[in-house]
Amino acid sequence: MNPSSLVRAGLRLAAAGVLAAAATAHAAYPAKAITIVVPFPAGGGTDVIFRSVQVKLQAELGVPVIIDNRAGAGGTVGTGYAAKAAPDGYTLVAATTTTIASAQAVYPKLPYDPLADLTPVGTLGTTPFVLVVSPELPAKNLAEFIRYAKAKPGALNYGSIGNGTASHLAAELFKQRTGVDMTHIPYRGAAPAQTDLMAGQIQALFDNPVALAPQVRASRMRALAISQPSAVFPDLPTFEASGIKDFKPELWYGLMAPAATPKDVLQRLRTALDKVLQDRNLRADMLSKGVAPQSLSPEAFAQKIHADIALWGGIARAVNAKAD
Repeated sequence: MNPSSLVRAGLRLAAAGVLAAAATAHAAYPAKAITIVVPFPAGGGTDVIFRSVQVKLQAELGVPVIIDNRAGAGGTVGTGYAAKAAPDGYTLVAATTTTIASAQAVYPKLPYDPLADLTPVGTLGTTPFVLVVSPELPAKNLAEFIRYAKAKPGALNYGSIGNGTASHLAAELFKQRTGVDMTHIPYRGAAPAQTDLMAGQIQALFDNPVALAPQVRASRMRALAISQPSAVFPDLPTFEASGIKDFKPELWYGLMAPAATPKDVLQRLRTALDKVLQDRNLRADMLSKGVAPQSLSPEAFAQKIHADIALWGGIARAVNAKAD
């Protein structure tokens, strides 16, 4: 065999060795700890839900699953970090409606492209929105509130947990569907918005059931309607039951990976997540937190993302909802 033939043969053997090593690595996945970047502070809604899933997921995968809280800029800092991570299945990200569906419209310099830089693994669940109002208002139900708001165009203030958040955009969608005119007052988080609602500084707020339940039960604010039935507010009518058709805004939680993650790795994660979400104890825990378990396939999740980018991104652009 001449020298050039030896070189070619050596290159073929080396390439085969690389491919075999890669195949072995994928087949052995996972072989070390997996990190899920939660792009919000510890103790928040997204963090609580993913920590509930974390314990079950690491038992199913057989390796530690670590939650890494990387908060900032409405979740876009941590999401951007995860999107640029090595696409090997060992760094994943907790995705939400806010960070994936509306972020591009709200953040002019978003450090990632939700469609190009990330790929869906699957969904965990959804949480509805509740409309709460100040107990000082005379409105006792949704119909009365709409009549009251229409009689005072522009006089009522509604709060949100931040410009461009799902809390803000859900209220703007409500305004579109009902024709009421209210003034937006953005806050930096749920706590200050709730405080001002209870003090009568604002008159309305859209937020998730668990965040609002303690104050509603203490009669410090009044819940009028919910976008989807929830065990947290079992007797609260939905917006549809109250006369607003096709008003079902929701916040979803999903798991995503860097875009170039191998398909077999994604499938392993998907299979584990699907099995975990069938656990009766986990489902009961999620429901108690106001989250309805939902296990969409990557394909169905991708369709949901595209639809929600059109919906929430469109609303954000329409009202010029830019990050604070």
